[in-house]
Amino acid sequence: MEVSEFFLKLLVIIISAKFFAEVFSYLKLPSVLGEVIAGIIIGPSLFGFIQPEATFHLLAEIGILLLLFEVGLETDVGQIIKVGVQSTMVAITGVVAPFFLGFWLTYYIFDLALIPSLFVGGTMVATSIGITVRVLVDLKMQHTRVSKIVLGAAVLDDVIGVVILAVLYDFAVKGTVSIADTARILAFITAFLLLAPIIAKLFVPTLARLSSISRTKGMVPTLIVSMILGLAIISHKVGAPEILGSFAAGIALTRRFFLPLGATIEHYSHELAGKIEEGMKPIIELFVPIFFVMVGVSINFRVIDVGSSAFWNFALALTVIAIIGKLFSGLWVSGGWNKKLSTGIAMVPRGEVGLIFAEVGRRSNIFDDSIYAVIVFVVAFTTLLAPLALRYVMRDGE
Repeated sequence: MEVSEFFLKLLVIIISAKFFAEVFSYLKLPSVLGEVIAGIIIGPSLFGFIQPEATFHLLAEIGILLLLFEVGLETDVGQIIKVGVQSTMVAITGVVAPFFLGFWLTYYIFDLALIPSLFVGGTMVATSIGITVRVLVDLKMQHTRVSKIVLGAAVLDDVIGVVILAVLYDFAVKGTVSIADTARILAFITAFLLLAPIIAKLFVPTLARLSSISRTKGMVPTLIVSMILGLAIISHKVGAPEILGSFAAGIALTRRFFLPLGATIEHYSHELAGKIEEGMKPIIELFVPIFFVMVGVSINFRVIDVGSSAFWNFALALTVIAIIGKLFSGLWVSGGWNKKLSTGIAMVPRGEVGLIFAEVGRRSNIFDDSIYAVIVFVVAFTTLLAPLALRYVMRDGE
């Protein structure tokens, strides 16, 4: 791709993201849905001007890192801890129920082989934390109790999903599962989640010092982005999703540092907090929409054989399973049915995570074209359905 062509395509991505986000906001719909629709329109599904190329996916990865950093930065750690048990149960149920329902449907009803059936079950596990978080932000519900439960569950869901993908891939290639490899991955991830916030906390005095003596512009965002990228790299090296590194960076830079027995201290000044927000906000607002547009670009409706009854039977059955499996997870949330339903729906969108599972299955020749098309349909439907459903379900502020 020539430089001028790249610039033109990037221009189209940025402008279309903003245009459709504005349109959907005026229609009182989540703006993230407009950005995903923009990707579907300019991508292979319709005009085909933007293809899911590696260059744009890299920009999208920066977007999701920055989004999760922002979420971590605004997260009330105390509230996350309070709902930790419920988040864990939501996450476990949101993994187990869709996996076994997807496997059962594929293996026993549609008579697929064992390995493809296990991989289909694996794709049902995914929850797109990016889609879920952005919808909650659009609805101004990111600070509610339900949002804290969903955020904690979605992060755990991502970790469990990566482990399941690694286990299934080993099983497909080697015909066996290495308990030692799985345990090692889990140990590394656990150690990272415990140590990353501490490392980032230790970075704050250096950040404050360099910010105060710097004679050039941009010192704070440069250091913050460096920390995000560094923790993302470490996260990847230990076998965890890169977004856990950026989320940990955000959590560590929340101004209120929580101590045992509920005590808190503010570990850096209002001035530095203002510099962090001022420096990072324009970067976040530029890159995050690129991520959601690329989610839409990655969904290629052209692979779907709309005239096949076999496709529709399988796709609709699997879609129902994909939705029901995640709705079960909301049963653990205390409160009325509105909160339980809101939580379940927030866990429904598969987004880019489901597409990663599908792509691994296709490239490994575990999925044929017809199964891949079904997965693409399920991912697309759940990704587009959840923002609309949440818009009408999450009415209260709890």
